[in-house]
Amino acid sequence: MVPGDRGGFWASGVWGAPRRHRVPPGQHRGGFWGVAPPGQHRVTTVAFDIGGVLLDWDPRHLYRRLIPDPAELADFLGRICTPQWHLAHDLGADTERSCRDLARRHPRHADLIMAWIDDADEMVAGQFDAVVGVLADVKAAGFRCLALSNMEGHKYLRRRSAYPFFGMFDGCVISGFEGVAKPQREIFEILLSRYGLEPHATVFVDDNAGNVAAARELGMLAVRYLAADQLRRDLGGLGMRVPGHPG
Repeated sequence: MVPGDRGGFWASGVWGAPRRHRVPPGQHRGGFWGVAPPGQHRVTTVAFDIGGVLLDWDPRHLYRRLIPDPAELADFLGRICTPQWHLAHDLGADTERSCRDLARRHPRHADLIMAWIDDADEMVAGQFDAVVGVLADVKAAGFRCLALSNMEGHKYLRRRSAYPFFGMFDGCVISGFEGVAKPQREIFEILLSRYGLEPHATVFVDDNAGNVAAARELGMLAVRYLAADQLRRDLGGLGMRVPGHPG
């Protein structure tokens, strides 16, 4: 899973910045949603990214504790445990084996590298409660809710157990199980085919501009996530009457 930095490592090759408004698992707020006005395609489904939208995932949450010096931290995550290295995990590679292989190549940093697997839960600082509130409102209004995420399969299973909001999803497409990852076209096609979706009636929410562009190329109503209030306004602009709840 890539961190939510309004672009992520796909664009820059570096880890993203942490977001605000995180809370412990299970807390959220919500309101109510309406239906699309006449003359517009009726939205039936909203597919959410997870990391950077619903969960505050960032490896720096862990490594700031282990590497207090900012320059050393940037060097470690930019040269050793890089986004490109982690992408293989999102595509289904065995994370523990990958960490052990990398530790053999960088023995001076072996303990830090193994923390990637041993202390992985510390990379998630919590859920973004305002966005979980948006998800709850969409679900309560009768829209189909799905997840489309780049994430290791075993991490998805653990996080699904830890965060109750996963129970609001009607289905999930996770890169670690599929062997393809956003922004590859194939993973969007899996989502559309598996759940019988019409692209023009499906909203996709992601904080990564490249992923949003890829979804739009398939005809999906893709929204780039920046903040919960903005997301509500954008969904309203797509015909889902969104009340002015701040989340």
